[in-house]
Amino acid sequence: MPIATRKAEILWDGPLARGSGTLSSASGALAALPVTWAARTEQPDGKTSPEELIAAAHASCFAMALALVLSENHTPPQQLSISAACTLDEVDGAPRITTSELTIRAQVPGLEQPDFERLLAQAANLCPVSNALRGNVEISFAGELAQR
Repeated sequence: MPIATRKAEILWDGPLARGSGTLSSASGALAALPVTWAARTEQPDGKTSPEELIAAAHASCFAMALALVLSENHTPPQQLSISAACTLDEVDGAPRITTSELTIRAQVPGLEQPDFERLLAQAANLCPVSNALRGNVEISFAGELAQR
């Protein structure tokens, strides 16, 4: 039995270059988000793209995985700041998502950098979004413990 199933839907009008869509999620958290090809390849101008949504999914999923492994290590985080950059590039003449780069800054009392690096690797192996991307997208992460 699955842990969870979540749904989203897009309504797209027109051809790729001049068309546009609105993306919504069943939960209501994403409501009529505007999506265009131009937002994907040029300036977003307040619109989103699949790459931005993948970056958001990857950052939030990794935060949850890292919070779990830090807590299991008896060093729960005070705060995690995780950013993700998802890159769309041309490969063999076709657009392809090629990288997802995570930058992690964590406030974790009592944890030293070498242990933090080990726990980052554990979180990377646990994160469901990382696991979904792995093998198709190059994933990198850099973590830093913040001083209080």
